[in-house]
Amino acid sequence: MSIYMIGDVQGCDTALGRLLDEMDFSPSRDTLYLLGDLVNRGPESLAVMRRLMALGTSAQCLLGNHDLFLLSVAHGVRKLHRSDTVDDILDAPDRDALLDWLRTRRMAIHEHGWLMVHAGVLPQWDVQRTVALADELHAVLQGPDWVDFLHTMYGNEPALWSESLAGAARLRVVVNALTRLRFCTAQGVMEFEVKSSAAVPPEGFMPWFDVPGRRTAGVPIAFGHWSTLGTVDRADLQALDTGCVWGGCLTAAGIDAQRPGQVERISVRCEQASKPGKR
Repeated sequence: MSIYMIGDVQGCDTALGRLLDEMDFSPSRDTLYLLGDLVNRGPESLAVMRRLMALGTSAQCLLGNHDLFLLSVAHGVRKLHRSDTVDDILDAPDRDALLDWLRTRRMAIHEHGWLMVHAGVLPQWDVQRTVALADELHAVLQGPDWVDFLHTMYGNEPALWSESLAGAARLRVVVNALTRLRFCTAQGVMEFEVKSSAAVPPEGFMPWFDVPGRRTAGVPIAFGHWSTLGTVDRADLQALDTGCVWGGCLTAAGIDAQRPGQVERISVRCEQASKPGKR
């Protein structure tokens, strides 16, 4: 059995197919963990979703910010922009089944020795707290009032986690950390405007994984979301959004469940160019 973690696919189904071929992936034998942003900006979002749904439990998927955006558009909370490429899903005859499958994906996974998130983890959270808060958000998305949650999900405030937070503010901090975080302060105040590499952080901020004393230090973590970050390939940290949809590569990290620090990266070049627009 082989286990692979895969970065942001963003609608690049052709590249995903070539990556699976490169890995000699077998759904009866192997397991994939996709780190969110399954759809949008690439040309084949519908094909990606149908492929992953068909793989059943052999493809475990996280929700990223683009996936949540698709759910928000589908329910009138957000409008499509020129650079969005999810019309094929919205117009599909099996649209409802696709969207129901998407909203039941998880927000964080801790399995095989790795904590997997789409974007980041706040320095105040240990593994158990991260997973518990992710499960809290997951339960809301599966609950009867999940569309109401989408209406309150967007916004940059509160920018700092507190155990006293409740309701929409609490869930907004959790979703922002798990699906949008790149930079924060040493105290965990999040910053959402700068999307550059870690080499040029905004003043007073640093990459979330460089915060001194973060409570997940030493825990192997895999994440996507940050295509401009560059290669981060460490025994305890794997950055797997290598910019496939922007002309880069689609990357997987093969892991050994018995030896979490043993990682083999596999990449394929993506030849599909996204529409112009924001990342």
